[in-house]
Amino acid sequence: MAVTSSASTVAIIGGGPAGLMAAEVLSQAGYAVTVYDRMPSVGRKFLLAGVGGMNITHAEPAPAFVSRYREQASWAEGWLATFGAEPLRAWIHGLGIDTFVGSSGRVFPADMKAAPLLRAWLKRLRDAGVVIHTRHQWQGWDESGGLLITHEGQQIVVRPSATVLALGGGSWPRLGSDGAWLPWLSARGVATRTLQAANCGFETQGWSALLKERFAGAPLKNITLQLAGEAPRVGECVVTETGVEGSLVYALSAPIREAIDRQGYCDVFLDLLPARSLAQVEAALSKPRGARSMARHLQGQLRLDGVKAALLRECSEAAVYQDLPRLAKTIKALPLKLLRPRPLAEAISSAGGVCRSALDDGLMLQALPGVFCAGEMLDWEAPTGGYLLTACFASGRRAAEGVLTYLANHRHLP
Repeated sequence: MAVTSSASTVAIIGGGPAGLMAAEVLSQAGYAVTVYDRMPSVGRKFLLAGVGGMNITHAEPAPAFVSRYREQASWAEGWLATFGAEPLRAWIHGLGIDTFVGSSGRVFPADMKAAPLLRAWLKRLRDAGVVIHTRHQWQGWDESGGLLITHEGQQIVVRPSATVLALGGGSWPRLGSDGAWLPWLSARGVATRTLQAANCGFETQGWSALLKERFAGAPLKNITLQLAGEAPRVGECVVTETGVEGSLVYALSAPIREAIDRQGYCDVFLDLLPARSLAQVEAALSKPRGARSMARHLQGQLRLDGVKAALLRECSEAAVYQDLPRLAKTIKALPLKLLRPRPLAEAISSAGGVCRSALDDGLMLQALPGVFCAGEMLDWEAPTGGYLLTACFASGRRAAEGVLTYLANHRHLP
């Protein structure tokens, strides 16, 4: 039997960065705010993202920063205009956490950790009167529009004056973002796009048993990755049992995925020796090798060995080794056919979600007045490097500002 709860003014579903930021803005404006999260504690994905060093944002100039959001750059720019990288850093400093800019332009807390930041933030929220309920799972709406929430086997109906949905996308479901909300919104006339893996690894046609046994998990360092018609990107990635993954692959995951959706595969090209020109590689290969094997020749003249040499052998025909100019070209543009992304549950983030057309400028659902959306559940994506988190924070703030306008217009004053 359902128990009806007398609601606080605003209910926030989801205790990640977007939801907690919305809670902060609304509580500072004097509204009663309750956060509901289905996990045993809030901010779990935020904490895991910070295990290897919490990359909170990026210090590159605003135009370049905004361009990282690709087709949705103009949308994200509206959120970032008031709460971009510098305001976010200032906000972190206000929590007593120093930050620094790394050599790549990425911004980190001084101790590189997410936990102290989250602890300080939660204390601020609780001091402001924000109520946080964990192990409370939202399950849609009842017939009269109340929020259906289950807790310890009991169903609770919450009837707030406004709701912020900050439920995340579909990646890392074990941390709380499982995408279960998408059909509920679609059923109420909200335009959505299917969730897909972003910042993810990709699978090839399959490696040989030898490559998998000896080199699965091996890093490919100092290479470039290029899609046809696009500029090459420098970085590193990792050979996996099924294909490739890592920061260099993540940076191009959106166009790779789009090519696969369009034609069933994506051809990419690896430059195994980007520091050497094609002419230099060909000249080195042309030097006499005597009785040495080609593998020894490649190692001696070009220092091409290990996983790079294995991948060259794996992805090229045997005849290539008998044609030195062709071999040089292959080293500089090794073709690799990618067939599918790894499962969404393994991805760092997701693409798809609530479409821009479904929302007004304050991130309120046009089909559901008084219901706002924020964070990764919106239909945008960005590469790793601080861009994901920054937009989650900024969209949470924008949604809260939308709530303030909505409540003021409907005379729900604090």
